[in-house]
Amino acid sequence: MMSTQPIAKPPGKSWREINQERKALKRQRNEEKIIKREKRAAIEKENELKNEAETKKENAEISTISIAVPGTILENAQSAELRTYLAGQIARAACVFCVDEIIVYDDIGDKVDTKKSKLEEADGVKVARRSCVQLARILQYLECPQYLRKHFFPLHKDLEFAGLLNPLDAPHHLRQSNDFHFREGITMNKKVKPGRGSQVNVGLLQDVSTDKLLNPGIRVTVKMTNTEGSKKLKGKIVSLATPRAETGVYWGYTVRIVNSLSQVFTQCPYKDGYDLTIGTSDRGTAIDDLPNKGVEYNHALIVFGGLQGIESALESDEQLQVNEASLLFNHYINVLPNQGSRTIRTEEAILIAMSSLRTKLKANNEPMVFKDTGIAVSNSLPTSKPNLSSDDNLDLSRFD
Repeated sequence: MMSTQPIAKPPGKSWREINQERKALKRQRNEEKIIKREKRAAIEKENELKNEAETKKENAEISTISIAVPGTILENAQSAELRTYLAGQIARAACVFCVDEIIVYDDIGDKVDTKKSKLEEADGVKVARRSCVQLARILQYLECPQYLRKHFFPLHKDLEFAGLLNPLDAPHHLRQSNDFHFREGITMNKKVKPGRGSQVNVGLLQDVSTDKLLNPGIRVTVKMTNTEGSKKLKGKIVSLATPRAETGVYWGYTVRIVNSLSQVFTQCPYKDGYDLTIGTSDRGTAIDDLPNKGVEYNHALIVFGGLQGIESALESDEQLQVNEASLLFNHYINVLPNQGSRTIRTEEAILIAMSSLRTKLKANNEPMVFKDTGIAVSNSLPTSKPNLSSDDNLDLSRFD
C-alpha cells in the first residue's frame, strides 16, 4: 500500500494564511470563468440580435399586396345573414390570392349621420362606422386559426351568423396532427421561472416554452425549436412575416380600418409607403393595356370603390384636394371592359381584378415557392392511377 505523505507547510506561513490564499486563488478562478461565460453570452446575444435584424430586413423587403375595400358595401345587403356572407366572400378572395393586408375604409365619412362602433386593433381601440367595424371584425375572425378564436373573439352581434361562412382553410390554420415549423399562438397567464419566456398555446396538447416573456393574451407567431426526443415543447417568438420569408408559405392577412380614403395612404404600415397604387373604376383605362409582367412593385395597393365608386369616396374626403380620382393612383383601370351588367359588385370586382393582375404585376422581391411539408393538403382523389387487372372486382357505383 502507498503511504500518503502529509502536505508540507511552507516556512514562515500559518495554515490559516495558506487556506486564505487558496480560497482567494479559487475565487479568482471562478470570477475569471464567470467573466468568460458572460463575454461568451454577450457575443452570442449580439450575433442573435444581428441575425434577427438581418431577418427583419429580409422580411421587410418581401413584396406585398394590399387591397382597400369600403365597409359601406355591407349596408347594401338586405339581411344580417347576407352582410355576414358578403364579408366572407371578401375574406375568401383575399386568401385565395395571397393578399397581405386588407384595409377597410369609410367612403361616406361624417357627412351622413351614422352610428359608430369600436374595434380592437394592435394599435388600440378604433372608432369607426358600424358597417366598417363589422366587416373588419368578420375579416379578423376568419383569418384567426380556429383554436384561437375563443380567446380573441367573445360572443358579439357582428359574428352572430359567422357559422354560415366558408372557412378560409389557410395554411396557418394548422390541425393538431400537422407537424410544421411555425404555429400561431396566444401567450398564457402562467407562472414561469426567472429567465424563462412565456408559455404559449399553439393548438397542441401542451403549451410551448418560448424565449421571450410577454403579457398574457397576446397573439404571437412561434417557430418550433424542440429537439427530437424532448418531452417539453420549445419555441422562439418571431415576426408575422418570418414564416413566409423562410418557407414561402402564405401566412394570412392583417386588417386595418380607417375613416377616409386619404388615411388608406397616410397610415400605411410600410416605411416607404406604397410604391404602386392602382384604382379600379369603369371610368379607368382597360386593364388589357397594361403590359404583361411590366408593372413592378415592392408594396402594391389596389383600391376598390363602393356603390358609387372611388369618385364618391374622393368627394366625401375633405383632406384630398384633387378633382380627378385617377390622379391619386399610378394606374386607374377598368378591370372588365365591355361588361354585360350595368354594375360589378365589389366582391366580384376583387376576384376579377386580382385574377387579371396576376399576369400584369411583377414583384421585385417575390416570396419563395413553398416546397416544405407539414401542412395539410386538400382532400382529393389520388393523381396516380391504380394498377387494375381484369380480375379486380371493384364497386364503381360510388363514382356515379
